[in-house]
Amino acid sequence: MTEKIKVLLVDDSAVVREVLAAELARDPQLVMIGTAPDAFIARDKIIKLAPDVVLLDIEMPRMDGLTFLRRLMHYRPLPVIIVSSLTQPGGRLALEAIAAGAVDVACKPGPGLPLAEMTEMLTTKIKAAAAAQLERMRALNGVNHGPLEPLPLATAPRRIVAIGASTGGTQAIEQILSRFPENGPATLIVQHMPAYFTASFAERLNKLCAMEVREAADRDQVQPGLALIAPGNKHMLLRQRGEALAVEIKDGPMVHHQRPSVEVFFQSVACCGGVKAAAALLTGMGSDGAQGLLALRQKGAYTLAQDQATSVVFGMPAEAIKLGAATEVAPLPHIAELLLRHACEA
Repeated sequence: MTEKIKVLLVDDSAVVREVLAAELARDPQLVMIGTAPDAFIARDKIIKLAPDVVLLDIEMPRMDGLTFLRRLMHYRPLPVIIVSSLTQPGGRLALEAIAAGAVDVACKPGPGLPLAEMTEMLTTKIKAAAAAQLERMRALNGVNHGPLEPLPLATAPRRIVAIGASTGGTQAIEQILSRFPENGPATLIVQHMPAYFTASFAERLNKLCAMEVREAADRDQVQPGLALIAPGNKHMLLRQRGEALAVEIKDGPMVHHQRPSVEVFFQSVACCGGVKAAAALLTGMGSDGAQGLLALRQKGAYTLAQDQATSVVFGMPAEAIKLGAATEVAPLPHIAELLLRHACEA
């Protein structure tokens, strides 16, 4: 990007405004054009300053962030990132915000997430939000075609679906998983989201999907009919545990500015012998997972990249395509059927 991204920060805490504004201003691609303590002042500054991206807290006086977001999306749509407290209720509200039009969610620094790491993640999200196609996000919200026909036989446990996604991925994953039948193949998913937010995401998907969906825990066994979501702020890897497959949940440095990282996950699947995998790299900024998708293809896996026309941010899939990592490039509405077909074929 040649032009700087103009950022407006809306938070009722003076300390949060001061600290985050100072940290984000260190990035040469960003310019903090202002801050606001509530929605009413934010409204006036949006009109006057025309930000490219708004960082919005949910819990604020006079008007809560969710109400303001809905009004903003109705009258003046622009990329909004929800920056919320690291709590379970905050995770549920953040998912409501995405349904209302927010591009992404991030958490404020706290235990387990130092300020430097939070700033690195948030900076990456801001750059992705600035490039996001809002009309595609709006088109994805509420889309649910219902599950495909149940598979003729229970799929073998060593056949898995592996999915990685970032900005725009929550809606894309919902559209894919909602089409998987109850006896769908074992499915593992890395979505760039903070801790607690992934638990809320898994709970939402579990209510919407025929398959069981839950946030992964260390040593969870991988099995048909179950989809596991990597927990926020942890890496997820596929491991051999005796005769079975299981996930390993671990700490570690961020990879491609992310934890969980799609790259770490895909590479672990590629290294796991005897696994028949169908893998998809979906919408998102940057290159996380592109090399891992290539490693999977080189090991004989079916690999898929989401196409540009349906990606909210055509970054990660584009990098995979450039590397020759994708067996196929497909629009989002076709991805569920393709993954099922290639994961379950003889």
